[in-house]
Amino acid sequence: MELFLELEGAYIVIAVFILVVTAIVTTRDFVPKGAFKKGMISVVVMVSLMIAFHYNMTTSRMEEVQALFTAGETVICENKMRRTASRSVLISQKMGWKLEDNLFKNSDYERDFHTSRCVEWIGVEPDIEEKKQ
Repeated sequence: MELFLELEGAYIVIAVFILVVTAIVTTRDFVPKGAFKKGMISVVVMVSLMIAFHYNMTTSRMEEVQALFTAGETVICENKMRRTASRSVLISQKMGWKLEDNLFKNSDYERDFHTSRCVEWIGVEPDIEEKKQ
């Protein structure tokens, strides 16, 4: 449940806002009777399905990234902290990274990277690229 709230908390807040707007609009005088019930049910179902789909997609990607990392592969993570330089960071066990509670940690970096913001690295391994130059 904690992981669900961590990943989907912002989307739940947005969903509540959409439900409030739906409730306000469907209770106006110019809206036909029964619109509140139909509108709220359809919006709740749609928003719930979207949040569930996003959660399932994110957790399956997280499991894939964790399995790749554990197998010694390299993954790439989004770096929101530095927008001017590199927008991503390569992470592997060979580079000194550890995986703890869905977070990639390295003593050389001041921040950790959540596995939900990482994907499989499909480029050339960094060690191989350095040897060519």
